[in-house]
Amino acid sequence: MTAHPTRIAEAAPRYAPPDTLADPALRAFFKLAEHWKLRIADQRRLLGDPPESTFYKWKRQQGGALGRDTLERISYLLGIWKSLQILFPDPAQADAWLHKPSTAPLFGGHSALQRMLSGNVADLYVVRQYLDAQRG
Repeated sequence: MTAHPTRIAEAAPRYAPPDTLADPALRAFFKLAEHWKLRIADQRRLLGDPPESTFYKWKRQQGGALGRDTLERISYLLGIWKSLQILFPDPAQADAWLHKPSTAPLFGGHSALQRMLSGNVADLYVVRQYLDAQRG
């Protein structure tokens, strides 16, 4: 039995094109960076080390063209923020957790932020996965 191509297209999930996600993603990222009290160097590192001029353009305009990697990074960071808000009812405690050394083997006595600042998108994924597992 073959499916009609029109029905397949109707059943396919609708995704927003990446160029429509850039502005809200950057606005959310910079608000998150304020809550987490991130230094500029840390912000750039979490975004994948964009050139300084590009970073400051994004920050000034709260928008701009983003590559797939940067969108993926912001998505993980927003997921981490959301998990922390669920795990810690006090927003200040949730924001502070990121900076505190952790006894979890995954972090080796360092903070989650230190792990995330390695520069690898995989480390953002690992922290998000860890927090999602803690949520249950």
